[in-house]
Amino acid sequence: MPPFALEKQVAIAAVRRACALTTTVFNKLVAGETLVKGDNSPVTVADYSAQAVVNVILSHAFPDDPIVGEEDSADLRAATSESSALRARVVELAGDILALPPRLHTARGGARGGSGGEDDGVEEDDEGERAEWGLGRRWGAEALLEAIDRGGYAGGRSGRMWTLDPIDGTKGFLRGGQYAVCLALLVDARVELGVIGYAAEAHKGALFVAVRGQGAHQLPLFPSPSPGSDAQAPRRQRRGRLDMPRLALGDLSFLESVEKAHAALDTNARVAMRLGIRAAPVRMDSQAKYAALARGDGGGGVYLRLPVAGRGYEEKIWDHAPGSLLVEEAGGIISDSRGRPLDFGRGRTLGENFGVVAAGKEVHAQVIEAVQAVLAEEEGGEKVSGRSKL
Repeated sequence: MPPFALEKQVAIAAVRRACALTTTVFNKLVAGETLVKGDNSPVTVADYSAQAVVNVILSHAFPDDPIVGEEDSADLRAATSESSALRARVVELAGDILALPPRLHTARGGARGGSGGEDDGVEEDDEGERAEWGLGRRWGAEALLEAIDRGGYAGGRSGRMWTLDPIDGTKGFLRGGQYAVCLALLVDARVELGVIGYAAEAHKGALFVAVRGQGAHQLPLFPSPSPGSDAQAPRRQRRGRLDMPRLALGDLSFLESVEKAHAALDTNARVAMRLGIRAAPVRMDSQAKYAALARGDGGGGVYLRLPVAGRGYEEKIWDHAPGSLLVEEAGGIISDSRGRPLDFGRGRTLGENFGVVAAGKEVHAQVIEAVQAVLAEEEGGEKVSGRSKL
């Protein structure tokens, strides 16, 4: 049995169940099912419910493993009518998904070709489920709230831990754009397993799985109902190994965040100009950008995320852990804007890492050089401007 085989099986099951829940809410989200957190970011009934589902499964499969999750149950426990209604909806949604009987395995057959090859890296048993993971039964409100709060681990440099973003790209989710359920396993601060359930355009999407040393693979977001049906699926939803295409600088474009508050898009434009990249950037929500990069979707080739000056924002580890491994296992390189490895051992954030740059091995160093040159120019311009005002 290869390393982390059970963890992969559990993670696939957890993310698929969470995606089944989020796609249901995606089509039926109603007023009153969204809150605004203290940092002005939205959180929906689907965020809470998906975290409850994943954490119930993880806590039963690996009871000693801590979880670094994005949400907590404080707002759901508040003594208000709004919180009470939201709590009841979370219990209903998560309870319905967890109560579904375990799926023993996925029927396989027919062509298995995918975007990168015929090897999907996932055996039939990897996609089965077990009742002992908390499946096939209904859970009460307190048990589900406690499951959500299992995501409160502070992180650290030693031992095993999971990171979870139950809906990465909540704003995209709310406006009908891209979003993803993102789960990763870290051991001694190194990402060993990553699973991203990417959903967009209602029930379309794919599952992305990476295990260190075992490659990156794409699977259908939901199991096939019959043998051979994968072969009739669109290419972007089939099984297959992922290998990043080798692109010259002139063929690149940037994958960027949609939200201007999340990245310095003007700086990105100057970096592109310095590299001689003329193609317009591709803007996407969530860790779908990592999936697009690994899969070699049209456009892209570089994921560039530089922080907006003066905001002091630190990247959260759940926003990058699974995507970083997906890129590496697909043949790319990921670092911060200084070329340093992402440090997942500093707690719940990436700490002193400044920005994120992911690209193919043949161009990563050139992108880092251009980023550093542009940042130096911008810093110099700010200093000159500051002196002129004295």
